[in-house]
Amino acid sequence: MKGLSLWFMVLGLIAALAGMSWGLYMSGIEDHSLSPAHGHLNLLGFVAFSVFAFYYHAVPGADVGLLPTVHFLLSVAGLALMIPGIALAIEGGTPAFAVAGSVISALGMLAFLVVVLRGAHAG
Repeated sequence: MKGLSLWFMVLGLIAALAGMSWGLYMSGIEDHSLSPAHGHLNLLGFVAFSVFAFYYHAVPGADVGLLPTVHFLLSVAGLALMIPGIALAIEGGTPAFAVAGSVISALGMLAFLVVVLRGAHAG
């Protein structure tokens, strides 16, 4: 694994370790109020990023061009905004970062859909 697939896998594993650590911490202090943010970190950060990594690794040429880079940047930015944004909203702050992160993540997933469809069309 190398290139874009490696970057997605490494970030997915970092998200998994962060999510697991956060879950252990919440369990230790017996306060699970931020579980929605923790769950999104695990699902979007680890699961989705791992799926992206495996796709880019398995489909030769899928990571070529600007669109896969846009997909990567949108995915990372969306995750980076969404997770703390959800936590902030739960704690009574503005939901703006969670909303922005969600929209950016959705745009990233749309970019990935186009990458997949482009690959299916080419093959």
